[in-house]
Amino acid sequence: MAKTGSSKTGSTKTHPRKKTAAAADPTSKPAPKAFDMAAPLPKSVEKAAFASGGYQHAGKLSTDIYEKELQKLQIELQKAMSWIRAQGERVAIVFEGRDAAGKGGAIERLTQHLNPRSTHLVALSKPTETEKGQWYFQRYVTHMPTRGEMTIFDRSWYNRAGVEPVFGFCTPAETEQFLREAPEFERMLARDGVRIIKFFLTIGREMQMKRLSERYRDPLARWKISPIDTQAIAKWDAYSRAYDRMLETTDSAAAPWTIVRANDKKRTRLEVIRHILTVLPYASQEQKKIGKVDPRVVISAAEYLSKGGEE
Repeated sequence: MAKTGSSKTGSTKTHPRKKTAAAADPTSKPAPKAFDMAAPLPKSVEKAAFASGGYQHAGKLSTDIYEKELQKLQIELQKAMSWIRAQGERVAIVFEGRDAAGKGGAIERLTQHLNPRSTHLVALSKPTETEKGQWYFQRYVTHMPTRGEMTIFDRSWYNRAGVEPVFGFCTPAETEQFLREAPEFERMLARDGVRIIKFFLTIGREMQMKRLSERYRDPLARWKISPIDTQAIAKWDAYSRAYDRMLETTDSAAAPWTIVRANDKKRTRLEVIRHILTVLPYASQEQKKIGKVDPRVVISAAEYLSKGGEE
């Protein structure tokens, strides 16, 4: 897996794709064209959810193991942040992925004990009329970290490669322009010293149905559901095509994508933090406490696409 760093400014990678019947997930069952979150979740969907998308773990990680590992990793994060502040490093972390893939939960555990003065979360709403008339990347540039800071983007400029083309919020020409410009935009940031870490969280179709249904039934979580989310299942295939194109076109040495299979929330949170700690070269790093990245959960974009990607 490519390491992330400001010194790597190579060209965008191209990934050969395997498009065979064997790449399809045999555990996945056809989803209805219209998914009603208010209706009872079919038992077949509930049963298939955890293994959907080809998830390779047989069961959820135990809470005891999760809590012990999380504490060790969060302590290491404190050391990494001390290094970022002392060395004047600039770190930008991008979270993308399916609706209900667990981005918010992963970000919450990542930032839980970090100093908010040097750790910033950016979750932008739709662009204003003024922003629509600007260079597409302009409103994101203003949120880039300064020396000694980490900035986390809960969704990012990659809206132009995912939700916008799927829902017709931009033209095909605008998406094509974005896919050409995004790698160079990120290489410019990397050349200027910004360390870019990009995560794409992927879940199976049945798992997405299960989580959206659970959100709808939870009065404290229902606010997370947007009109876009209600069409996530019906537009599953369109998202798959858009995301595969995004990963294939914008994976580069300067800003590689890291794919996280996110059907198990606990493993997702641990592996996100573990990967960040692995790619940041802070001097006081204790590899024994960090542990090894789980290859059944975390893979490179090249490997993911070679196995069929989102499609």
